[in-house]
Amino acid sequence: MSFVEYGDTIKDGDTAIVFLGHESMFPVKVQHGTVTQTKYGVIRHSTDLIGKKYGSKVTCSKGGWVFILHPTPELWTMNLPHRTQILYSTDISIITMMLELKPGSIVCESGTGSGSLSHALIRTVAPTGHLYTVEFHQQRAEKAREEFREHGVEHLVTVTNQDVCKNGFGVSNVADAVFLDIPSPWEAIGHAKSALKAEGGRICSFSPCIEQVQRTCLAMEEYGFTEINTLEILLRVYNVRTISLQIPDLGKAAEDNSSTGFDSSNPSHHGSPCANLQQGTVQFKSGVPLREVVGHTGYLTFATKS
Repeated sequence: MSFVEYGDTIKDGDTAIVFLGHESMFPVKVQHGTVTQTKYGVIRHSTDLIGKKYGSKVTCSKGGWVFILHPTPELWTMNLPHRTQILYSTDISIITMMLELKPGSIVCESGTGSGSLSHALIRTVAPTGHLYTVEFHQQRAEKAREEFREHGVEHLVTVTNQDVCKNGFGVSNVADAVFLDIPSPWEAIGHAKSALKAEGGRICSFSPCIEQVQRTCLAMEEYGFTEINTLEILLRVYNVRTISLQIPDLGKAAEDNSSTGFDSSNPSHHGSPCANLQQGTVQFKSGVPLREVVGHTGYLTFATKS
């Protein structure tokens, strides 16, 4: 099993996603002889998972069922254990596009955190690219190495435990892109410039506060970066619902009905909007925004090494 190569069959040692619903799923490490408890009952790894195909519908001990999904960076982002605050797919997608990443790209990242963005970067640059990720916290760096090894992508990533603001990324003039998610990104701009290739490399800095963005932009200008711009990505989801609105009384409803040849006794007209005119309402489909939407996550500042 690998996060960058799809496998058909669930094997011992794989990481799989147990899907109970769009709002309910969790990761599980498949191990022979192990069981997993769900609200629908027990899943026995030896008989219910190992050897089955990914995407299979598995019946639990209480009669309910779940789906077992192959892990992807997107599913991992929704289910990973949080060691730090993470980036979600909305920001990750624009980062990947604006950094112009593709298979074979070399990327430097700091900090690694919970590895949400790291998995997406690895999938994008595979099979010939490489990710150099730096994490200041030793335990988080060790946990990231362990996860990359379990997920079959350790050959595509190098994890370093050091302070990027003092020691840099450990590489020079090779990176196609650099990503910074640290409290003081302006202190690492010089190291980012050193890590980037001679010309045309892209850099992105994620910061939740506009004051951080201001200092980072000044540092980018000082080190000669061009095309500096800052984005904020806000996601607004709409639900399609049936809306009923009262028809205004314009005083000519009866004449309009007779002029159009509307026959209320004709059953074929009962399903049409005109049938609701007698009731004073009309129904139609409309997009309605959610009552609660995801707000500000952070500012994304992009620039190019000239």
